[in-house]
Amino acid sequence: MPFTKEKIIKSLKKKGFRHERDSDHEFYFLYINDKKTIINTHVSFGNNQVDDDLCSVMGRQIKISLRQFKDLINCPLSRDKYIQILEEKNII
Repeated sequence: MPFTKEKIIKSLKKKGFRHERDSDHEFYFLYINDKKTIINTHVSFGNNQVDDDLCSVMGRQIKISLRQFKDLINCPLSRDKYIQILEEKNII
């Protein structure tokens, strides 16, 4: 089942991602303790529905699987657990 762009953005912000914008995309960078990390994804302006293929791409961008990305958006995966996953992978 696809997510709306708004649901993804709202969930990312709750998990500590902050918005940055350029002419073609809206970027969301993960911040930890008010410091910008390298973890980021972007959302296109054009499409309001985000299907599994695009969710998979976004998940890879923020270094998690499609299942984990869906959990991040639906909220079973908390910010703390997400950060723990990134630490265990030695990404942050």
